[in-house]
Amino acid sequence: MTAQPALFAPALPPRAEMERAFLESDPSYDGLFVTGVRTTGIFCRPSCRARKPLPGNIEFFAGVREALFAGYRPCRRCDPATPPGTAPAWVKTLLDTVEAHPARRLHDEDLRTLGVEPARARRYFLEHYGMTFHAYCRGRRLSGALRQLRSGEALDDVALGTGWESHSGFREAFTRTFGTAPGAARTAPDAVVVMTTIDTPLGPMVAGATDAGLCLLEFTDRRMLEAQMRRLQTLLKQPLVPGEHPHLALAREELARYFEGTLTDFTVPLVFRGTPFEERVWRELCRIPYGKTLSYAALAAKVHSPGAQRAVGRANGMNRIAIVIPCHRVVNSDGKLGGYGGGLWRKHWLLGLETGKSA
Repeated sequence: MTAQPALFAPALPPRAEMERAFLESDPSYDGLFVTGVRTTGIFCRPSCRARKPLPGNIEFFAGVREALFAGYRPCRRCDPATPPGTAPAWVKTLLDTVEAHPARRLHDEDLRTLGVEPARARRYFLEHYGMTFHAYCRGRRLSGALRQLRSGEALDDVALGTGWESHSGFREAFTRTFGTAPGAARTAPDAVVVMTTIDTPLGPMVAGATDAGLCLLEFTDRRMLEAQMRRLQTLLKQPLVPGEHPHLALAREELARYFEGTLTDFTVPLVFRGTPFEERVWRELCRIPYGKTLSYAALAAKVHSPGAQRAVGRANGMNRIAIVIPCHRVVNSDGKLGGYGGGLWRKHWLLGLETGKSA
């Protein structure tokens, strides 16, 4: 395994590749280039869902600065001047409100008071968290209730203190979510996957942990996030609920140090479930040293499946613990980046960070 110093020099992809990405609204290319539309005078990010112009009416730029100096203005729909993966300010406001008052029931009127339309919150949370905003709040209250029950608090106090108006309503919601009655959950081990969000320089990530370790770490704008969360819930047979957990706190602290460039090896325990082949690939990914890369072909050989580069690539794509299980360190044999579920711009950035190159 060798570092690839020439791999991370800023350069536009081939025009044919950029045309395909733009015409197909491929979000994995966000951050690598922007597209100027001559007929409208606007520029867009590759993932923009607006009606596509003819290929002859577009030109490509390495970034926002170049497009602006060429006379284009930002598209209002895809907002290319905002860094890719950045959560809107109103989303942070909602999450901060939930964390400040986790036992409070938030109604549509409360959202409007905060300047957020309920339908907008519902769509965003469905797309980025796999649940509506109200389901997120309900799960956050239930996870808090579970924690209080495990700490020995009285059932009546927990039910009424976490926003339920009746004991029967609390018991029904609790049993439907956790598959067991509140009283029986006091000593049930590893009952849930606790989820939270972690802010990073590359955008917010959703993280999940059981009592055994970290089992989910994905960028919130990843297209496969909802499917990954459903598969995780099926494999672990545990509900996903918002909340906090010591493993999540450790993951947040170690990610901060990683992005500062002061941490090269994560210590947070991991839980990864998949097919036997996927698990072999993920274990081998964990052995790729910081600052090094490995080709798909070499990785296939290491898992005793020479010639299975495509299968290795699929297993990479199914990795649910980004960065900590470093699938970003796998590249094509010809030195090109290859694919990355979080977007090629993030892969470029992460490898640049680890090799000391500017990303």
